[in-house]
Amino acid sequence: MTVNGFCEEIVIAGFGGQGIMLTGKLLAQTAMKAGKEVTYMPSYGAEVRGGTANCMVVIAENEIACPVVGRPDSLIVMNKASLNKFASRLKKGGLLIMNSSLIDVDPEVDDSIELVSVPADELAVELGSPRSANMVALGAYLQKRGYLTPNAAARALPDVLARRYHKTLPVNIKALQKGGEYTGNNRNY
Repeated sequence: MTVNGFCEEIVIAGFGGQGIMLTGKLLAQTAMKAGKEVTYMPSYGAEVRGGTANCMVVIAENEIACPVVGRPDSLIVMNKASLNKFASRLKKGGLLIMNSSLIDVDPEVDDSIELVSVPADELAVELGSPRSANMVALGAYLQKRGYLTPNAAARALPDVLARRYHKTLPVNIKALQKGGEYTGNNRNY
C-alpha cells in the first residue's frame, strides 16, 4: 500500500511449469526499469511442477509498505484451480485476465470486474511455442492496463530469462506482442 499516487497489486497464478514465477519477475523487472517501486513475492505449492504456483507483484510510485497482496487490483490466472482460488479476492472494479484455453467456465465475480478472456495456450501454439502462453497472458495484461507496454517487457526479458534460454527470446517477445495485439484488437473478450 502506498499513501498517494499509483499503486497496482497483481496476483499471477497457475500450475507449476506454466512460467508463473518468470511472468512475475518480468513484470517486476519491467516496472523497475520504468522507475517504479516494486515488490515480488513467489509462492510455490509443495509439488512444484504440476502443483499450484502464484506470485504477488506490487508496483507503485511511492515506497511499498507490504509485499503481501490480499485483495489484488488485477489477477492473471492460467488455469481453473487458480481462478477458483483467487477470483473472489479481486477488488471491485478490478481486472481479471483469464486463460480461456484452460478455463471453460464463466468466473463468479462481481459485475464491476473487467474480464479479459485470452486463449493464451492457443495463441502460443500458433507461434510454435506452447510454453509461451504465460507471455501471451502478460502481454494482454500490459496492453489492457497501459501503465507499461508489451514492448517494455520485451526489452526487460533478457534480464530475467536465464542465459541458457536466450535462444527463446524471439518467440517470447512475439508472444508478449501477440497477447497485446489480441487485447488491443478484440473488444469482445
